[in-house]
Amino acid sequence: MPATNRRYDIDWLRILVVASLVPFHTARIFDIWEPNYVKNADLSNVLSYFIAFLAVWNMPLLFVLAGAASGYALEFRSGGAYLKERFKRLFIPLVFGVLVIVPPQAYIARFQQPGYDESYGRFLPDYFRVRGDLTGYTGQFTPAHLWFILYLLVFSAVALPLFFHLRRDRRVIDWLARECGRPGALLLLAVPVGIAGVLPDIGGKNPFYYFMLFLYGYAMAADNRFQEAVDRSKARALLLGAITMTITLTLWAMRVRFTAYSPGDVLFYLVRTFNMWFWIIALLGYARKYLNRTHRVYAYANEASYPFYILHQTIIVGIGYGVVQWPVNLWLKFFVIALGSFVVTGMVYDLGVRRNNLTRFLFGMKGRVAASGPREA
Repeated sequence: MPATNRRYDIDWLRILVVASLVPFHTARIFDIWEPNYVKNADLSNVLSYFIAFLAVWNMPLLFVLAGAASGYALEFRSGGAYLKERFKRLFIPLVFGVLVIVPPQAYIARFQQPGYDESYGRFLPDYFRVRGDLTGYTGQFTPAHLWFILYLLVFSAVALPLFFHLRRDRRVIDWLARECGRPGALLLLAVPVGIAGVLPDIGGKNPFYYFMLFLYGYAMAADNRFQEAVDRSKARALLLGAITMTITLTLWAMRVRFTAYSPGDVLFYLVRTFNMWFWIIALLGYARKYLNRTHRVYAYANEASYPFYILHQTIIVGIGYGVVQWPVNLWLKFFVIALGSFVVTGMVYDLGVRRNNLTRFLFGMKGRVAASGPREA
């Protein structure tokens, strides 16, 4: 993609979503919803609803952005070059992360189990023998937060033939772009995502749901009419997102529970699915309006966002394990963990990853260009 046409807004959205994962995963230590690697004794309803708000759209948006990035990348790459780049960008960091970055999280989760006092060295062989789910909260083998990279790797390979078919035969893209130009039609794209979301989970995550969003991202990059529809729909999507989020949080606050697959359960699921899509449309639209420009920190932040994602959760869990034992206020713990994790992750990236070609390779980054010496006369 020519530099003059670069979609800075897509990069800025990815940077901001990755940054938001620090307070998000810190809040997981204090939420009421489900287990975590580290859990504080006192929990917070406020932080629980903060998580509920972000969880609706943060990872779905990252998959949409990843699909769009794939679409732009294939404009000037062959299929072989694209897969080679995906291997370096995704497979290498995934393997390195699962072997080196993730195990400390699982060890801390295991260490909190009553009676467990094994050393880290004795923990590792057992860790790699027992497979868990995609969270790893029980201390078993898991990709943990790197499930996102695992899914992207699979999606990139599986979707490549479809992407090339859609490039050769644009009838589907043309029809979809034309239909999305109708008033309100873009917002109805939540329906196929909702249908995909009822398919079986794998390890606690639904690949069909996220694959549909990945495909949407590619389609949006393939035809400018999608972005035009997003621009027209952003204000309506923001309003509808606020309304459906209010309904969702209110029902959760009231502890309303529906019987599985009852009319109420199905309706509530649809409300949450549309809520997710409304926020994605609103964020894409307003990012295009306000963030489609460069900045002096852009290049650094854009390069840092991916290794920052790989590193951040292990650092949060490590700092959180120590801080939750402090006899201080819950909110002070939250801010110390969040701020400390942001600073430490940034320092580890800057001092331990960015400056060395080997660590850059292990974290899916391009090698640094060596500074050239003085030219000979």
